[in-house]
Amino acid sequence: MNKMRSSTKIALYIILSLGAISMLIPFLWMAVTSIKQPDEVFAPGGGIQWLPQHFVWRDTVINGTKVRAWWGNYPDAWNEINILRLYLSSIFVAVVGTFGQVLTSSMAAYAFARLQFPGRDKLFFGYLATMMIPGSVTMIPVFVIMKHLHWINTYQALIIPGLFSAYGTFMLRQFFMGLPDDLEDAAKIDGSGYIGIWARVILPLSKPALATLTTFTFMGFWGSYMWPLIVTITDSMRTLPIGLSYFVGQHATNYTQLMAGSMIALIPVLLLFIFNQRYFVEGIKLSGMGGK
Repeated sequence: MNKMRSSTKIALYIILSLGAISMLIPFLWMAVTSIKQPDEVFAPGGGIQWLPQHFVWRDTVINGTKVRAWWGNYPDAWNEINILRLYLSSIFVAVVGTFGQVLTSSMAAYAFARLQFPGRDKLFFGYLATMMIPGSVTMIPVFVIMKHLHWINTYQALIIPGLFSAYGTFMLRQFFMGLPDDLEDAAKIDGSGYIGIWARVILPLSKPALATLTTFTFMGFWGSYMWPLIVTITDSMRTLPIGLSYFVGQHATNYTQLMAGSMIALIPVLLLFIFNQRYFVEGIKLSGMGGK
């Protein structure tokens, strides 16, 4: 029996390892393509050419200075679409949107999990039911609202519609319901009100769930393409995903600079995940498992 269990575990580890490797393949191709020459992206007879045949040093301009570099696709992509401006716009939208959504979700989750008021559960399930509505259905009505508010081509249109999340509220509610009541009762005895309990007791104990929601929300804002494309008009309001689409032409695609720009776009997400990894893994394990 023990040998059978050991064999099963080994087979499971092999399958999971193969799955992890298969998920890394697109990332590896993107990284390799970002340092290739345009004629080395695909093999002559068709198909993908994984490794560059040779590195060709070429002239590129970095901050107004002409240099020769084998990684010239990166500064070329940076200068081609002015990635710095797109970066700043995307970072502002993602940071403010993430902070706002985590704030509203945590406040709503605290109300649904710890407060008692008439119709609480029915209101919560009604709010939860909105997750069944596809985003494409609400996109046009929300756009009409943005137009009547004169928010088209503004940061308000990019941020405010994403500040409220039924998924974030549900996840944090499940986590909050698993917290011990004694701490909340002790805070009430000390004279804390609802806001004080939420800020000084609930949030400090919920770092894993908050880090998990922060990671998911930031990735959602950072990678959003369709909504910013609809509500922005000028290049000054565009975000990074829209800028990367400029490398895709009607008749041809500049794969080398597209992959270089995509690698640059990955940096904030990777840094956030590395920073939140400890809380993120713990939050995945704990959120949704507690409850009453």
